[in-house]
Amino acid sequence: MSIFEQFGMMVLRSFDPEKSHTLSLSALRAGLAPLPGPVTTPRLKTTFAGIEMPNPVGLAAGFDKNAEAITQLSRAGFGFIELGAATPRPQPGNPKPRLFRLTEDHAVINRFGFNNDGMEEIANRLARSRHASQGIDIPVGLNLGANKDSEDRAADFAKVLAHCGNFIDFATVNVSSPNTEKLRDLQGAEALEALLAGVLDARKGLKRAVPVLLKIAPDLDLTELQEIAEVARKSGIDGVIATNTTLSREGLKSAHKGEAGGLSGRPLFEKSTRVLATLSRELGDDVPLIGVGGISSALDAYAKIRAGASLVQLYSAMVYQGLSLAPRIARGLDDLLAKDGFDHVSEAVGTGRGDWL
Repeated sequence: MSIFEQFGMMVLRSFDPEKSHTLSLSALRAGLAPLPGPVTTPRLKTTFAGIEMPNPVGLAAGFDKNAEAITQLSRAGFGFIELGAATPRPQPGNPKPRLFRLTEDHAVINRFGFNNDGMEEIANRLARSRHASQGIDIPVGLNLGANKDSEDRAADFAKVLAHCGNFIDFATVNVSSPNTEKLRDLQGAEALEALLAGVLDARKGLKRAVPVLLKIAPDLDLTELQEIAEVARKSGIDGVIATNTTLSREGLKSAHKGEAGGLSGRPLFEKSTRVLATLSRELGDDVPLIGVGGISSALDAYAKIRAGASLVQLYSAMVYQGLSLAPRIARGLDDLLAKDGFDHVSEAVGTGRGDWL
């Protein structure tokens, strides 16, 4: 991390977390953040669900909810980025304060509740970015959500895909946020199968078959994970993201540890990686996985890949280590793969799964 970035991080930490996040996006759009461009090597360049990526390190949904900094993020060193979550109608989300730093734990708790500008405005920004003269260098995905007061939440996911799908490279069905009441109920086998069928049906109306991914919670037992694996295999979706935030508060030290919402960051690493490894065992080569949860170093990213992830995503660690964390992890991952004799990142996927089971 440069001295300039260290100073910027210090300034941002003087504000409340949500204001700090808004300011960081503004600084990014203004060109005040380091933008090294996509980091890539022959060892890191990979393909997931037919999408080519310069490296396997992506940005998780939540950082750029409203697709405001697409061009800048595409040049920040990531191999791909995920925007959103987007819902059919704009909604303010839950009352503030709703974002908390847990500095002692290198963690974050949020209870945003899918605050966003709605699919129409987000689709307009996505469309403009696709036609911008500077172009987009990496794949861009969108996290699909449901409105809090929707009469048919399952249908909301299909609505967002139908409206935004022609401007993205992949879509994620997010039924695992803990901050919308009863949303996680949609992870049950029967409800999930119907929801995914609706989303995949909506995909038929797009100009091309955008890969559809499913994001799951880390707070699932073995039986539930086996059911999700079976639904994922039967439905024909293109991948699973493991995992979203957790409701667990085990082992936390920080003053805000009792706040309601989803916990992300370092304490989530072990829990999410065990879920990832379990799904990898259950799915084998049938459905590829993306590992997310607690990644703050190249070693963490490598552990996720060896547990079964073809790609990884980060977000919360950037609160403490800055945007330059992404290229640092990508370069470090390349070194780790080379050290272990892997010619390509795909060769390492799942090689350490047994360590987590």
